[in-house]
Amino acid sequence: MPTKVVIMGAAGRDFHNFNVSFRDNPDYRVVAFTATQIPNIYGRTYPPALAGKLYPNGIPILPEEDLPEIVKREAVDQVVFAYSDVPHEYVMHKASFVLSLGADFRLMGPRSTMLKSKKPVIAVCAVRTGAGKSQTTRRVASILRNLGLNPVVVRHPMPYGELEKQVCQRFTKYEDLDKYQTTIEEREEYEPHIRAGTTVYSGIDYARILSEAEAEGDIVLWDGGNNDIPFYKPDLHITVVDPHRPGNEISYHPGETNLRMADVVVINKVETASERGRQIVRRNIELANPKAQVVEAASPISVDHPELIRGKRVLVIEDGPTLTHGEMKYGAGVIAAKKHGAAALVDPRPFAVGSLKDTFKKYPRIGTLLPAMGYGQSQVKELELTINASDAELVVIATPIDLRRITQLNKEAVRVSYELQEIGRPTLSDILEQFAARLRK
Repeated sequence: MPTKVVIMGAAGRDFHNFNVSFRDNPDYRVVAFTATQIPNIYGRTYPPALAGKLYPNGIPILPEEDLPEIVKREAVDQVVFAYSDVPHEYVMHKASFVLSLGADFRLMGPRSTMLKSKKPVIAVCAVRTGAGKSQTTRRVASILRNLGLNPVVVRHPMPYGELEKQVCQRFTKYEDLDKYQTTIEEREEYEPHIRAGTTVYSGIDYARILSEAEAEGDIVLWDGGNNDIPFYKPDLHITVVDPHRPGNEISYHPGETNLRMADVVVINKVETASERGRQIVRRNIELANPKAQVVEAASPISVDHPELIRGKRVLVIEDGPTLTHGEMKYGAGVIAAKKHGAAALVDPRPFAVGSLKDTFKKYPRIGTLLPAMGYGQSQVKELELTINASDAELVVIATPIDLRRITQLNKEAVRVSYELQEIGRPTLSDILEQFAARLRK
């Protein structure tokens, strides 16, 4: 009899683990995926076309709350934990819960989940959501282009729509964002790369995606999601840490794994973090991975019309995942608002509609900031309605994309942007020049 398995996930790592380890393996029978963390991703089926010949009816994707019933009904032998950016204590509570149901609890590591590329792979990962992976990946891509190389970015999955249409997606122009009906979260990751002229791949089948990326570029640049480990075996592993959340680099799963595996550790946001926070992070890097090269960096912000902020009551919109499961209490928007003299931050909670009300209820620590939740068209509309209903005099948009492109706002808005800037030596340029020189030998 095959081992019966449930994979606990959040529409990303769970599908990848299935594809590389379970899909065509008759020794296992995956009876269900469970889903959490991302709104409205359960109630779907992992389709037969993706699940393979052993699953002619596909695999149900059910709420994580149904796990006890599934384990009992299906006599499940093994539960695989396959999502990210959660405290170590959270993982062990889940483990204890699963063990109490009688099943084994499993974490799958690099050897059983990482694919090997024919081309060099540089991976950019982090210890927490919101640490600065995106700007670091953009910086790495820019340096590689200046070295005469053609990087192709492969982004960690965000398949929140129709799964069969998201097997292998390629983004080279803005029209591709509409073609694939991308969410705000996807646009935030893909649009800056498109603007810089970098091709981006994403989807569900990362073996197929890897084959496509290898055929197109000199280097595969893995752009991680949350604080997950890479899907591809890296030749250079860069991990970003955040001194605004000191200690998280060794207390969150699987971010600590990224820290311990890293060849290069980027301490980001040093210009706005406390000295104590920087010291804690440096000490933990030294304890966990003393052989890693350490790069210090800032993420200086710029505002397209800073003069409009002074004296205004502003509604600040920050990146959604960074505020929710990333647990950040503020971001670039708050820093910009305070720097340029905003009179006050407007509380969006009294004006929230639809699923945004649920978001504030689930994550009460968000406070007087509006997370840019947009996991589907209905949520984008709810975000628009919430902004327009607020009594703010000005909207400060601190998301990686300009929300004015996909919403119709009735208020004046300014846009906050930020890029990575190394401080001192070594720089990423120093490290990547050495890496490129090794490739040419």
